[in-house]
Amino acid sequence: MATPLPYSERIAWFHQARFGMFIHYGLYSQLGRGEWIQFQERIPRDEYAKLAEEFAPAENCVDLWLDLAVEAGMNYAVFTTKHHDGFCFFDTQTTGFKLPAFQGGRDLVAEFVEGCRKRGLKVGLYLSNLDWRYPGYFDLQRYPESADACGQALHDQTRELLTRYGRIDLLWYDGEWVDMGGKNDVEDRPAFWRSQELLEMIYELQPHILVNNRLGIDADLDTPEQHVTASTPGRGWESCMTIGDPEAWGWSRFAPNRKAVPDLLKNLVVAAGGEGNYLLNIGPRPDGTVDASDAEPLRSIGRWLETHGEAIYGSERFFPDYTRHWQGGYTRKGNMVYITLFRYSTEVPVPLLRPLPVRAKLIGSDVELSVREGFNQGFVIEGLPEEPPTWPYPVLKLEFAEPPQRVEEEDRAAWIENKVT
Repeated sequence: MATPLPYSERIAWFHQARFGMFIHYGLYSQLGRGEWIQFQERIPRDEYAKLAEEFAPAENCVDLWLDLAVEAGMNYAVFTTKHHDGFCFFDTQTTGFKLPAFQGGRDLVAEFVEGCRKRGLKVGLYLSNLDWRYPGYFDLQRYPESADACGQALHDQTRELLTRYGRIDLLWYDGEWVDMGGKNDVEDRPAFWRSQELLEMIYELQPHILVNNRLGIDADLDTPEQHVTASTPGRGWESCMTIGDPEAWGWSRFAPNRKAVPDLLKNLVVAAGGEGNYLLNIGPRPDGTVDASDAEPLRSIGRWLETHGEAIYGSERFFPDYTRHWQGGYTRKGNMVYITLFRYSTEVPVPLLRPLPVRAKLIGSDVELSVREGFNQGFVIEGLPEEPPTWPYPVLKLEFAEPPQRVEEEDRAAWIENKVT
């Protein structure tokens, strides 16, 4: 049985990274209605395949994506090597439905991997478990040979991705369900995908790698989608999210519902406070260029991180009650605590935390703030300027003589009459 490297070694870079780019790009981008369009509109296989004949990613599209990731302060990227429509961006031997067959041998996965390494970004590859081109995926009883072939293609494509491009840091599967809730839905999904066998092959080929939990087995990382929810302590996790509508990860031509920069930053801070990562998606246009509606929010986040990144990168798990505190998001590293002020005030009460900090300041400012005792074993940071010094969120940096501890309340009503000692 293949044995990966110790989890603590494999997860170390992931805990430093905290922020990554998800890239959903494919034939569906030409239609501009999201990446599920073939299935949702029941476009026949051969009709959908005609999109490949006109698909022409810009020569520099990968550079555009990854330069943007660097500008945004991201430390890794995950690219959709094959989505549910089955179109592959690498020269797989499992199908002729692939970019190299239509673009003179062009391998966008190779470009992506090389581009990440050139910029010091960790490499993540997304691979869809399922493939809508296989009738057996939808009806196992009627097309059993096709169903087996669908599962085998996943194994073969995984081996190709892990043997052709050197070191891959993260393997991101998606679509462990079978028949998508239809009458033939398979409950034993790991058996259908032969997930344990697949995982052993992965660790044998690249024992340093991280694998997400979408093979129907836990593997290494949890992947909450469109929400930020921490896993249990010690477990790596990553919240994946769109900037726009949650129903469309791929390019949508008209999609006015967009998250504002403060909302995106808040999600990043809350994820970091729970010792998790934030994987934020872009859906490039049909030619692979990035629309301003995706690019500008990421650049704004990057500018904030240039000043405040120490509060995010390498963050350790904070106390659960504080990750979504009413005034701000709490992150920590050793004896340092950072409070990203979602709601700004000239004084910041910090309840139920001891000891008192020995120093408090706003990141980016040389002004030393004062600390006084607060109610019920808390303290108050005073002396903040009348107006927030940075947009959208200033960050308080608190230095303690030792790692701070949350005060446990034996009597949760004692604070009402100030009886806590």
